[in-house]
Amino acid sequence: MNTHDTWVIGDVQGCANSLRQLLAQPELNQPHSRYLFVGDLVNRGPDSLGVLRLIQELGDRAQTVLGNHDIHLLGVAAGVRNTSPSDTLDAILEAEDSVELINWLRYQPLAIHTEGHLIIHAGLHPSWKLKNVLALAKKVQKTLRADDWKTRIAALFGNKPEQWSTDLNGIDLQRYTVNALTRLRHFDATGNIDTKYKGGPNPDLGLTPWFAMPNRRIEMPVVFGHWSTLGLHLQADAMGIDTGCLWGGQLTAIRLSDRKTIQVPNSDGELQPF
Repeated sequence: MNTHDTWVIGDVQGCANSLRQLLAQPELNQPHSRYLFVGDLVNRGPDSLGVLRLIQELGDRAQTVLGNHDIHLLGVAAGVRNTSPSDTLDAILEAEDSVELINWLRYQPLAIHTEGHLIIHAGLHPSWKLKNVLALAKKVQKTLRADDWKTRIAALFGNKPEQWSTDLNGIDLQRYTVNALTRLRHFDATGNIDTKYKGGPNPDLGLTPWFAMPNRRIEMPVVFGHWSTLGLHLQADAMGIDTGCLWGGQLTAIRLSDRKTIQVPNSDGELQPF
């Protein structure tokens, strides 16, 4: 029997004030509360440094899966990725505790299995069962936690391969894993990961949301973020909780035991889409 409430929190993306307000809500602000994050703690928002420090200070009560923006930050810190004009990562890279924060982040997992749920950032291939997801995530985690991670991380970026195959191995296997777990929204008609369309589900485009693919084999509900244009999405076996705080929406927490949701409005200032 659980002696704590586990709350899963949607994409924060540097909205530190909003996160503080969410964590201060009476039902979350309990000594027995545990906090899991669906990734994308950082970037685009005004205070990514504050977000990382706040979550790290929660110690064993908090854990996150890695999102695409978090892995991008690791790539920038390793010197293998360039920043874009929309990035807001400089404060982290220039902070006196930068090395500590980067090391904390790269030791976070890509998937968390707890209380009969799977927490990931983005999506899954329909053929994957829990044991597949955890094994694939572990391979990437080993790369990110290696002593020579700054060299090895470069190979994790890129759009190829687009198609899943049990014949994938080596870095191609890891790259596909990263793209599915941290970037996936839709599959196209041929089963390739679509990396271009970021809008909500639209059947006229010939794309299928990953959670609507036929014959999905995952054995439990999946909680995910990454998809602000989808918004709060609650179905029996998939719960999307990226409610676009960064874009002037809300920051959402969902309790695993009963799916109770608590939301706070953005209090960090709305970022205009570009």
